[in-house]
Amino acid sequence: MGSGLHFLGAEPFLVRATMITRNTPKKELGQHWLNDLETLTTICKLADIKPHDTIVEIGPGEGSLTDLLLKHSGRVIAVELDSDLIITLLKRFKGHTNLELINQDIRHFDFSSLPSGYKTVANIPYYLSSFLIRLLSEAKNPPSLCVLLLQKEVAERLYAQPGQLSLIGVTAQVFWEVSQGPVVPASLFIPPPKVDSQIICLKRRTNPIIPRGLTPEFFKILRISFNQKRKTLENSLSGGLGISKVNARKIIIKADIDPLKRPQALELKQWSTLTEAAMPFIPEK
Repeated sequence: MGSGLHFLGAEPFLVRATMITRNTPKKELGQHWLNDLETLTTICKLADIKPHDTIVEIGPGEGSLTDLLLKHSGRVIAVELDSDLIITLLKRFKGHTNLELINQDIRHFDFSSLPSGYKTVANIPYYLSSFLIRLLSEAKNPPSLCVLLLQKEVAERLYAQPGQLSLIGVTAQVFWEVSQGPVVPASLFIPPPKVDSQIICLKRRTNPIIPRGLTPEFFKILRISFNQKRKTLENSLSGGLGISKVNARKIIIKADIDPLKRPQALELKQWSTLTEAAMPFIPEK
């Protein structure tokens, strides 16, 4: 499960989801804790938790959501970077046999070791949102479902339509069916962030729009295209791939796309045809 510390409980017992805060949130870790029981319950319902489910909770904080997850799932793996919070969680959940605490940066977590079909639940620090979406999308063993609490602006980018798409929006939508949950006011967090948040559900597509064998090449083309999103695809591909505009135009026409289109305007399936058409020109490294 990676190099983090593992802590396992013994005998199960019940604790309240409204436990009094004992730690001071750390600004450098982007900590904003949510103790609102109605919102936490909504997150669990959207995760459609079954008794046999394995849930990976990213950043459990003081464990308000963890408490509810433990009551409904078969196994909760809570990954927390803050060692001080690990101590709090150990005390709070002493005796829970279905909880595993891992003191580790989620960016180094080994998702491949998890059982197929696991689910991910997280109140994500804002600075980590885009990276985590890419991490879960690219994982060789991705979760079947993610329920994420994100900065509202980031959430809106995930369900944007062609014309308004961004790199993170395309990444999410080609691999996941994205659905919107309720907006969560900043006032419900401790401390309140400067902006509201929103719950987002990502259900893994059974047949991803980008075939798994083309995933590395797709991400290369995607990043090249959005590196200067104000440029047309022809200019972006020419500069990013180091090829002539003539060859860039041939790629785009072969993919049956208007060369004057900008990346944010492409339909999702066009990213697959564009990647396939560009294959001869994509460097191996």
